[in-house]
Amino acid sequence: MTYCKTLWVSILVLLCVGCLTAANVPPPATDLPSPGAGKVATAVLSGGCFWGVEAVYERLKGVIAVVAGYAGGKAEDAHYERVGSGRTKHAESVQITYDPSQISYGKLLQVFFAVVHDPTQIDRQGPDFGPQYRSVIWYSTDGQKQVAQAYITQIARAHVFRDPIATAVSLLPGFFPAEDHHQHYLQHNPNDPYIVQNDMPKLRALEQQFPDLLKP
Repeated sequence: MTYCKTLWVSILVLLCVGCLTAANVPPPATDLPSPGAGKVATAVLSGGCFWGVEAVYERLKGVIAVVAGYAGGKAEDAHYERVGSGRTKHAESVQITYDPSQISYGKLLQVFFAVVHDPTQIDRQGPDFGPQYRSVIWYSTDGQKQVAQAYITQIARAHVFRDPIATAVSLLPGFFPAEDHHQHYLQHNPNDPYIVQNDMPKLRALEQQFPDLLKP
């Protein structure tokens, strides 16, 4: 299985691991300082199929824009069919542009671990298999790297998850936007069976756990 939407839709409920429950993840003890009003920052995260990851972050206050795309491989291979082969080194990812005076980098990571995906899965999320669905925090600054590593250590020591955290913290080699029809996919296709079974539960978990972070 290499693509977000597959013929296995009829059994997604049985296979979906991360979408059935949400973890009670504590806020990060270490975070990036706010640079003050008027500044913007970006974060790039990989947590399975980018449709649901994008949809979660689009709901957060302080998030200016979210773009679905690919990170980890070369520009010439950053196409859905090629990435779906699992041989391009890309991971389906989202690039989040946000106002750090309204929402911090650490808070984005808390949502990432709490409701976006299951960080204990290796090269898969729910019904999707392959390295293109791996869990990665892509850093572009030393500060992002330090916060991400410290947070993973914090969560591991707190035994939030039964299994070891598989999330990698890697230097971002580049981010490449996905094809137009993948952008804002949940907004345009709310009744897609894949979306209903795998991504709507993430939004419900977001509403339950982080009501104070939601846009009006």
